[in-house]
Amino acid sequence: MDQAAQPLALVVEDEELLRLHAACLLEKHGFAVLEAKNADAALKLMETRHDVRLLFTDIQMPGALDGMDLVRQVHDRWPNVLLVVTSGQRKPTRAEIPDDGRFIAKPYEAEELFGEVDDLMRKSDRP
Repeated sequence: MDQAAQPLALVVEDEELLRLHAACLLEKHGFAVLEAKNADAALKLMETRHDVRLLFTDIQMPGALDGMDLVRQVHDRWPNVLLVVTSGQRKPTRAEIPDDGRFIAKPYEAEELFGEVDDLMRKSDRP
């Protein structure tokens, strides 16, 4: 797939190995990937990149904002960005994740991540 046709994902995770793992999985699944180590860095990237299609974020992160704060801000400012949240400690309700966003518990399998992402992409392509 040529890079111009690849959807862009932003992976937000403070643990470097987990961030690299998620980025690698999404790249194998056809995404171009940006990475951020916390919500503040993610918002700065979002302000400069208007082509982000998917936000994949951990909930627990250091800094003023956690992953749930991040998804709410992204949804308010960039409503077309698809949202997937992950955590090994907290499970938000469906109502806590805006706009039909998804939750995947850590540790997650590649197939689970791909299934949720594909379902979101299919639903977002409908008129």
